[in-house]
Amino acid sequence: MFGFSYWFLPAFAGLVWLGTLAGMLGYWLNAGSPHYSEMGANQRIAYISDVGATFLKPLFIAGSATMVVVFDLAFISERWLRHKARLTPTYSKGEAALSICAIIFAVAGAAGLILLSIFDTKNYPSVHDAMLGVFIGGYVIAAVFICAEYQRLGIHFREHRILRISFWLKLAFIIVELALAVAFGVTQYQKHYNVSAVLEWIIALIYIFFVWSFIIDFLPATKTRRPESRFPAIKKNRDPEAAMTQANGSMTNGPVYSNGGQSQNF
Repeated sequence: MFGFSYWFLPAFAGLVWLGTLAGMLGYWLNAGSPHYSEMGANQRIAYISDVGATFLKPLFIAGSATMVVVFDLAFISERWLRHKARLTPTYSKGEAALSICAIIFAVAGAAGLILLSIFDTKNYPSVHDAMLGVFIGGYVIAAVFICAEYQRLGIHFREHRILRISFWLKLAFIIVELALAVAFGVTQYQKHYNVSAVLEWIIALIYIFFVWSFIIDFLPATKTRRPESRFPAIKKNRDPEAAMTQANGSMTNGPVYSNGGQSQNF
């Protein structure tokens, strides 16, 4: 892909988001931590959206749009690479459906972030807050579908540790972000705006690590450019052990990894 491997997509998206947040936070601190009109009377720490409603709004819009578009291309690329067997291929239509659902909710989350950056909290507070919920909810649900897909893939590709590592990283993101989102909502409702603002910055920064977790997902694709080096398709009727594992599942209800008749390592 233009001289770059697919891991460049999440790497670049994460860097863009990090640069956007760093630029906004750096501006606010360098300006002497000003108190904006939309901030609470006792609020000393600005929300990301407070800074994004200033003349830095073009940076907020451009950084947000660039990041989510590139990141969503990573979701689409993951589906394409599995279809082409450059990543561990899907075993059934179920895994493909989970991947497509993840793409749909990722697109919804992307739309939420772009719209909240356009409809700033100063002039459109209700729309802004609604789009914030769409952004967070969209990507959390997308992460749930990705985890479900990787759990099912892990049934057939036990020897590929990347699937296991990626599953747990994304599951950790879901748990941590949901906990922080609840804390953010509660503190904002109780008008603890300084605590709420800190939580918002933390949520946005942790999101970067979710984006970067996709880097490891694409690493096997660096070795499967040639057709002869790609993953062979799994046939259910030729893999009774994998079929049995899929039917019985895990005794711990967690991700199950059986070799599925494969011996290639990444």
